Amino acid sequence: MTAGTRAITRTCVAVAAGLTVAVCPALTGTAGADPVPVQPALPFPTPPAPPYLDPGFYQPDPARVAAAQPGEILAARQVNLANVWLLPLNAQAWQLSFRSTNTRGEPIAAVTTVVVPHRPAPSGQRGLVSFQMAEDSLSVNCAPSYTLQMGSLPNPLNPVIEAEFVEVQAMLQLGHAVVIPDHEGPNAAYAVGPLGGRITLDGIRAAENFDPAGLPGTDTRVTLWGYSGGAIPTAHAAELQPSYAPEINLVGSATGGLMADIRTAIDYNNATSSFAGAVLGGLFGVAREYPQLDRFIDAHMNPLGKAVRMVHENQCVALQFAAFPFANLKGLFDYPGDPMQAPELQPMLDEISLGHRGTPTAPLYIYEGTFDEVMPLNAVNNTYDIYCQDPAARVQYTRDLFSEHGIAAVSNTASAALWLNDRLNGIPAPSGCHNRDVYSGILDPGAVGAFVNAIGQTLASALGMPV
Repeated sequence: MTAGTRAITRTCVAVAAGLTVAVCPALTGTAGADPVPVQPALPFPTPPAPPYLDPGFYQPDPARVAAAQPGEILAARQVNLANVWLLPLNAQAWQLSFRSTNTRGEPIAAVTTVVVPHRPAPSGQRGLVSFQMAEDSLSVNCAPSYTLQMGSLPNPLNPVIEAEFVEVQAMLQLGHAVVIPDHEGPNAAYAVGPLGGRITLDGIRAAENFDPAGLPGTDTRVTLWGYSGGAIPTAHAAELQPSYAPEINLVGSATGGLMADIRTAIDYNNATSSFAGAVLGGLFGVAREYPQLDRFIDAHMNPLGKAVRMVHENQCVALQFAAFPFANLKGLFDYPGDPMQAPELQPMLDEISLGHRGTPTAPLYIYEGTFDEVMPLNAVNNTYDIYCQDPAARVQYTRDLFSEHGIAAVSNTASAALWLNDRLNGIPAPSGCHNRDVYSGILDPGAVGAFVNAIGQTLASALGMPV
């Protein structure tokens, strides 16, 4: 125990004598590390500081980060979460600053939000869902750790996180804990799956070592869930887990609206899609993590492309999607030929694509709209085929016949939640690979009831009912 921790402990004892123990921070730590005090939540109505004004938590001392182990907690604090910035969520919530690793093997700091419901775990053992939100942004101030806090600045340019928070609450209502990483990292590197996967796995490690969360450590049954921009780190985390974090008891991963290969996504959206600007924003996000792509853009993007990049920088999801619909993405480069086929980019583009690391060992649930106008269905079909070459693969793949990107996200939410709930309650996934075509995921058995219940309980919790 450090001197600072001893001082905090002495203070807590003194306060306890005065019967005001509620103000005392709890103590937490990572195995083999000194305990870290948990700072109390901000008093109402003090608003939280956005990340760029909160360097002590989001950008801790680099030397301290380098000295820590992946997943080691560097700082912790209680937070108040809310629906649409104002309606408080009656659940226990904390933020953890922890050590992770970037794609070059360098130590970085990352942040995650841990939420634990008041209701007991249905199986007697609290499960953990790592929910990766579709942040799809190029600003650290668009991260869920800030956006989900009560009193954060209302941001109409960042509505997706507020919508996906309903899915988080669905899992809380089922009795599971949820961890929500800022998976884009300290530089808001949008669409970088290998980075987001590492941050996701280290966020799980941090949550499992966070004593107040009450999780059973590495025995915790863990699942992953993410759609669209959140599916990118989710799918990469599932691939990376056997080698990067083998001690995590990963029992399932659900992804939808999946970008399996950014090359095919750019081909698919080039001058043909209203979501072309979002894909272009992803390319700029990848350049934040991979210097070779940043150099290529500087050398080969024409003046119009560089002007578009300036507009995209430091913007949240709505502008990423709304800006430059039907843009000729490859026409923004002066490269002779297809810029995405440049030889110097292929190793990096392979690294951020799915399927080359082998089949994840955890069971997979994949859902995709056949009319998805953002993510090409053929790339997901190909990834499914690659995974299922492994005789040990356990993959359930649903193609939603009458859905596009947004509709598939809603119509398949309940089925994904029910599949994850089974895994978290110890029900094994079927062996082998199974693919199916459905008219709509909402027609799956139990899906309508689960969807209505999630919406109803979310409304009730917004009125103060404990989750």
